[in-house]
Amino acid sequence: MTSRIPSFLKTALLTAALVSAGHVYAADADGIVVYNAQHESLTKSWIEGFTKETGIKVTVRNGDDTEMGNQIVQEGAASPADVFLTENSPAMVLVDNAGLFAPVAPATLEQIGAPYRPAHGKWVGIAARSTVFVYNPSKLAEADLPKSLLDLASPNWKGRWGASPGGADFQAIVAAVLELKGEAATLDWLKAMKTNSTAYRGNSAVLKAVNAGQIDSGVIYHYYRFGDQAKTGENSKNTSLHYFKHKDPGAFVSISGGGVLASSKHKEQAQAFLKWVTGKDGQAVLKNGNSFEYAVGQNAESNPKLVPLAQLDAPTVDASKLDSKKAVELMTQAGLL
Repeated sequence: MTSRIPSFLKTALLTAALVSAGHVYAADADGIVVYNAQHESLTKSWIEGFTKETGIKVTVRNGDDTEMGNQIVQEGAASPADVFLTENSPAMVLVDNAGLFAPVAPATLEQIGAPYRPAHGKWVGIAARSTVFVYNPSKLAEADLPKSLLDLASPNWKGRWGASPGGADFQAIVAAVLELKGEAATLDWLKAMKTNSTAYRGNSAVLKAVNAGQIDSGVIYHYYRFGDQAKTGENSKNTSLHYFKHKDPGAFVSISGGGVLASSKHKEQAQAFLKWVTGKDGQAVLKNGNSFEYAVGQNAESNPKLVPLAQLDAPTVDASKLDSKKAVELMTQAGLL
């Protein structure tokens, strides 16, 4: 005779109710699947901390913003993903516009400052990064630094700066310029960029080129230099960072997003994961780890080496309106892609 586990015991084994921080989470036997476009090491730290605290298993699939966002849209309601994490918000907007997110739990939204989450509550900010101008002081005097990102369209910047137009990072910056300045001005700036700038593959490559004196300057996100400085500094020792501030498009702060898929079969666990990442412990990973991205939680502290978010004087940009599709169309029209 085949032995059977009583149904009540089977249910108990499968759900394994776990008590954490005063909350009970039902840990499904299969756990949750996270489609991750954030840095793998950062997400790994989040997952390890969450699983240690809750016992909920997390399976992660890594890719870049555009790749993962498009994959979720293609998979639709059949997607195995429970949670989507990105480096930049345009990929969140892509999935959101397809109607594929469930509303984020109100308690989770309340953990993040209003500037770092869309008002509609379909997804939420989990971290942030600032646009910066990296330059080689031996090639470029401080007095000659551009006052605006848009100044790089001037003929006197021809051949003097670089960027990585093919990456999601820079495309998010272009989406911000589009939202702030409109289509015509953005296209004009991109056409000038095609003439003036040198294209590299990745922000790290831009940083290395500036450091080596191959080019005077570049547009990247802040944490690339901080990360290199925390290691050997060999790819950044000859560089400095310039912050545009003054609500300039070049002071754009890009929000990394997190959302729960409406098709998730493990919504309780998925919501618990997002709540943990945006909560005290998840945001402390940003302060104490080596990602050098900004914490965006209410009263959360970022790594002390960073220029405080409040001092960046970033422009106000509605992350839910960043149009990556249009940005890519304009970049293609300008010959950058």
